Parts: sequence; C-alpha cells; structure tokens
Amino acid sequence: MQEVLKEIKQEIKEVKQEIKDVNNKLDNLQKEVADIKVGQATLTDKVTGIDKRLNKVETEQDIMVKAISYLQGFRSLIVPIVVAVATALLTLLFRLVPNFGSKC
Repeated sequence: MQEVLKEIKQEIKEVKQEIKDVNNKLDNLQKEVADIKVGQATLTDKVTGIDKRLNKVETEQDIMVKAISYLQGFRSLIVPIVVAVATALLTLLFRLVPNFGSKC
C-alpha cells in the first residue's frame, strides 16, 4: 500500500510539473501574441501613413495632368498665332522690297 501511495505521489508531482510547463508555455505564447499585436498596430499606422501619402501623390498627379492639358491647349493656340504673325511680317517685307529697290 505504501508503495502505491509513493507511486501516486510521484505521478502527482509529474502532473504538477507538466502543468507548470504548460503554464510557462502559455505565458510565453501570450507574450508573443502581445508582441505581434504591437507590431500589427505599428504596421497599421505605417500603412495609414503610406495611404495618406499616396492620396497626396494622386491629387498632385491630377493637378499636373490638368496643367499639362491646359498647356497643350495653350500651345495649340500659340502655333497659329505665330504662323499668322510670321506670314504678316513676310508679306510686309515682300511688299517693301520692291518699293525699296525703286527708290534707289
């Protein structure tokens, strides 16, 4: 009987040790989960910052596209004006050349 009690006590000690080991592992897992949550919060903040910067870049890109469109439209007006002025100057020059030669 004494021997059986010794074996039961030994088994109880082993079970208690195993429970302590499991508790230690659970504590370590809990710490790791807490670290992961902190890391996730940090990543969430960084992604939010990147999203804000991306929105800013997209807004600036829209502004630049509109400005380029405006400049292209302006350029399409400038070319005919330059051609008209050049034509007028050449016409005037050709009209003055014969008059200049006859005065001498």
